[in-house]
Amino acid sequence: MINIKEIVYQSLSKVCENVSDAYPKNWAKCPAVQYMEEENRVTEWTDDREQKSYVRYRIDVWDNISTSSTALAIDERISNDTGLIRIQCLDIDDPSGLKHKTIRYEGVIEQNANGDIYVYHEVKE
Repeated sequence: MINIKEIVYQSLSKVCENVSDAYPKNWAKCPAVQYMEEENRVTEWTDDREQKSYVRYRIDVWDNISTSSTALAIDERISNDTGLIRIQCLDIDDPSGLKHKTIRYEGVIEQNANGDIYVYHEVKE
């Protein structure tokens, strides 16, 4: 598994303070952002080690009034910092009364022998 979770966390932390990979606990600080690696699977093995992985991340945003500006800022950060592409963005009806948006990103990650990570924009499955 090629892990970019820390890169995703750092990118989201540039957008807002209340970021977690668990369900938000502090609803007094909005926006609240949760991120989750939904999938991370090997797509290519070379020289007995993983070379490429397909990853998909889900990012949920909650806010009192609107999630739009936070979602736009997240989209810019994730695209610039990770190279992942947005494949979905949905408003979710939330019984809490908060505005809720779910955004999904995906990409194929390649890691070279030096540990450098590259993301492909075309996902081939």
